[in-house]
This record gives sequence, C-alpha cells and structure tokens, in this order.
Amino acid sequence: MKTHSHPALAQWRRLLAAFAAAMLLCGAAHADPLAPADEKGVRAAVEGQLAAFARDDAAKAFSFAAPNVRKTLGTAQAFMAMVRRDYPVVYRPASVAFLKPDGKDDQAVQRVQMADSSGVSWLAVYSLERQSNKAWRITGCVVVENRGRMA
Repeated sequence: MKTHSHPALAQWRRLLAAFAAAMLLCGAAHADPLAPADEKGVRAAVEGQLAAFARDDAAKAFSFAAPNVRKTLGTAQAFMAMVRRDYPVVYRPASVAFLKPDGKDDQAVQRVQMADSSGVSWLAVYSLERQSNKAWRITGCVVVENRGRMA
C-alpha cells in the first residue's frame, strides 16, 4: 500500500528539516570537544545504525533512535520506510567518512561525509542525546549536498 503525504504536511516537513539543519549547524559551531569515551559512543551509535540499514534490520536501526524519534514514528517498519524514501544516501551509502564529533553536556553532533552510488558527495549531520543509561541515541539527521572534498 502506497501512502501520499498531504501537500501541507510535506511543506511542513521541509521547513522543519531546514530549521533543524540550521540549528544543528549553529549549535555545532558552539560545541566543545567530547571526552574520548563519548566520541566512541557517539560514533558507535551512528555506525551501528548504518550497519543495520545495510542489513535491512529495521528493528536494530530503530533501536539507535532516541525515544522521541521512536515515539513519533511508532514502528521500526515506519522508520525504515522513511529512511529509504527520504534519506537514500544514508540508507545505502557507497562510502562513508566520519569526522570528529563534538558536543556539550548530553548533546552531540556527528558529521559523516557520504557518497551515493552516483559518486555525489553528501554531508550527514547527526544530532545525538545521551540517555539516562549513558547510551547515545540519534535524535535527528540532516543531509546536505557536500560541495567540498571527502575526508
């Protein structure tokens, strides 16, 4: 069954994505270096989700999403469908290069340079939040075409 978004909802999503991108990029400019253990945890969360996408393991990919994301999307299948539709380079990157994460308090930003199957370079900017159990979970991802060089 194919569903169609209402035009107003689609426009709202685009505006929300643009706002989120601006906030992520502005916040990143004021972030501090993370402790080595936090750097490792942040990267592991993003790597784990990318590995789950590569295996089409919706449940595992969904497990790396923060509780607010899981609540909004409802099911692992809905999450995977959204990623396939809206984030094809994240779903199936041809290559990835992790940049150094940074953050402040319980918030972090992980930038990942990606190339798609056509060789186009993209920058995925992930926002993450440390949970009460100290695990890092992904709260959002904004993808923009990367006109710079791959790392």
